[in-house]
Amino acid sequence: MGLNFPKISVIVPAYNSQNTISSCLSGLLDQTNLDDSYEIIVVDDGSKDKTKEIIESYPGVRYLQITHGGPSAARNAGANVAAGEILAFTDADCIPSQEWLSQLILPFQDPEIVGVKGAYRTHQSSIVSRFVQLEYESKYLRLQRQKYIDFVDTHSAAYRKDIFIENGGFDTNFKVASVEDQEFSFRLARKGYRMVFKPSAIVYHQHDKNLQEYYHRKFNIGFWKAYMLRWLPEKGIKDSHTPPSERWQIAFLGIALLLLLPSVLWPNLLWVSAVSMVLLFLTTMPFLSFLYHRDKSLLFPGIILLIIRSTALGAGLISGFIFSPASITENKTLSITQWIIKRSLDILISLLGMILFILLFPFVAIAIKIDSHGPVLFFQERAGENGKPFTLIKFRTMVNGAEKMLTKHLNPYDLKEPVYKIPNDPRATRVGKFLRRWSLDEIPQFWNVLRGDMSLVGPRPEETWLVAMYNDEQRQRLIIKPGLTGPMQISGRGELTLSARIQLELEYIQNYSLRKDFVIIYKSIPAVIRGNGAS
Repeated sequence: MGLNFPKISVIVPAYNSQNTISSCLSGLLDQTNLDDSYEIIVVDDGSKDKTKEIIESYPGVRYLQITHGGPSAARNAGANVAAGEILAFTDADCIPSQEWLSQLILPFQDPEIVGVKGAYRTHQSSIVSRFVQLEYESKYLRLQRQKYIDFVDTHSAAYRKDIFIENGGFDTNFKVASVEDQEFSFRLARKGYRMVFKPSAIVYHQHDKNLQEYYHRKFNIGFWKAYMLRWLPEKGIKDSHTPPSERWQIAFLGIALLLLLPSVLWPNLLWVSAVSMVLLFLTTMPFLSFLYHRDKSLLFPGIILLIIRSTALGAGLISGFIFSPASITENKTLSITQWIIKRSLDILISLLGMILFILLFPFVAIAIKIDSHGPVLFFQERAGENGKPFTLIKFRTMVNGAEKMLTKHLNPYDLKEPVYKIPNDPRATRVGKFLRRWSLDEIPQFWNVLRGDMSLVGPRPEETWLVAMYNDEQRQRLIIKPGLTGPMQISGRGELTLSARIQLELEYIQNYSLRKDFVIIYKSIPAVIRGNGAS
């Protein structure tokens, strides 16, 4: 007896896929534990071979043809005609295992999950193919250690249709198969949507067979990732899929190669180049150890392939930053330069703020202790960048146990909008009212800024239970770090409605400039003195 699943639409983009599409469709039609709860839609992306004839020979498979526009356009076209509540994606050169689909959609039993990533396997035996498979498997181990992920690639993936459509689907500016699937999952993760890894949702794939194919694929990834990093610069530093060592290897190899030419004039630079190569080798040790325990015969070829990988990705990134098309996507925020400068200012000013915190702490602590029973500092879970929870620190301004007093009488679903402020809150202590009036209760948050949980300027961090009630538009305020101050603080603070706050904060995010940060910091001083909306 099959499990009870929602209606599922499986979407397969196909371009000149006559050699692989039959195996893919046979695997999709042989799924178990699903009864008749899924449909198969193959989108022909302007193929010029016999792809169309092969697809039409499979009864029950929906065929859709579009003008050649790339896999993003093909997947979006399939999603627009899909009848399912869940959109599942695989590629025309993949063969799904029999339980692929039933495993892929299991996580959707949790209503908070909007996306799921599955896994690759291969039957190939060549050195390069085996190496590629173990590359994936080492990253799968990394994904399994994380409760939620931000990286979903579409060889084995699924999304809730309403979220997919509301967020515009895959970016069609990516004209070839590259990182368009990563970009979409990064975009969702920025809004705090939750996605998970399901390693038992397996598809079989033909990996790179030789060094040329491997180099070309990695170069292509680097090229288009450079294009993507123009509006997602933080993903050049961290994502849930890529180990930090891979980024360091690219950097160390680049330094080593860059110094070779000037070392003709300055021989001492050869030592720096040599040290960079040693550091590169040291960063490969964890993966080489993984190779040794999984397939000893790949150990020596693995060293060569790791150097080729770093070379290809590095060359692709450089070429992409120089030659990739101008970014016309609408989901821009901070550029790479702005991101680096903003974070540097956060660190510098928060260090000064910590000195202020240390100087004030004994006086504020004594006042709080004399006024009411309870701890000096208050710790609360808030939603940070991409909706990730962090612990916000404040001087305590309410009676001890104030949160329980609120939740005892408050039903979140009675709120007209996900924002909750009590004017003249009776739970506030006498000292607490003074601290709030002059925003002194926020001073400990310089520690949050220094840690990287927050920025000096940005949307104010909201409680996680309220963020869970956000609609898609409201979630856009989660795409950058919350701020110690921000557009809300200089425009009325707690007196603003959520819609007014959202409008201010989205204007700040979408038209970001460093000058705007300095203006907000400057205007925050008279805003604190006036005390409008402070409660």
